[in-house]
Amino acid sequence: MQIAIDGPAGAGKSTIAKMVAAQLNIVYLDTGAMYRAITYAALSHRLDFDDTAAVAALAETAVIRFEGRQVFLNDEDVTAAIRDPEVSRFTSKVAVIPEVRALLVAQQQKIAGDTDVIMDGRDIGSVVLPEADYKFYLDATVEERARRRFDELKEKGQLGDKTLAAIEADIAQRDYNDAHRDVGPLVCCDDAVRVDTTGLDIPDVCAAILKAIGEDCR
Repeated sequence: MQIAIDGPAGAGKSTIAKMVAAQLNIVYLDTGAMYRAITYAALSHRLDFDDTAAVAALAETAVIRFEGRQVFLNDEDVTAAIRDPEVSRFTSKVAVIPEVRALLVAQQQKIAGDTDVIMDGRDIGSVVLPEADYKFYLDATVEERARRRFDELKEKGQLGDKTLAAIEADIAQRDYNDAHRDVGPLVCCDDAVRVDTTGLDIPDVCAAILKAIGEDCR
């Protein structure tokens, strides 16, 4: 079984994908973590992110594996490190390097060919798993997604001087960048089930997806 979940930042893709994976007892592949891992490696090697050839060469030698919710890069547990704000800042630069995307997409497709899997991202249904059994596109208003991000940062004590308005502007800009990038842009596939998560809680969204797949929420 292959399940693809796409959508913009803050729509709840990863949270929902993890819940559905647990309900169906299938593998959740965090594709974003893979790009974060390459970004972390590039930062560790003090690479210039504008030197795309160097970043791509580093990605070619990187070995990324998952053990449950832990992420390993060349046998180093980087689960926490890849969530560092500095990594988040540069991941979008790595994600648009064609050679890096080709390498990681090939890895993702191999994993999906070997086991039942659910993936989330921007181009899973359109590029990574175009023949997926089920495709979903999760969305929410920019205002809703900004509020979620604001609350998340506040809860973690990472809000700093960020305002809700600034976060909303950042998300709107990221939406534009994701939709207009040359490689793997954010799209809602014609055969995807669109789910607006605005005003919905996580269990409701999870239940809606499971219902579309033909499974009951346990």
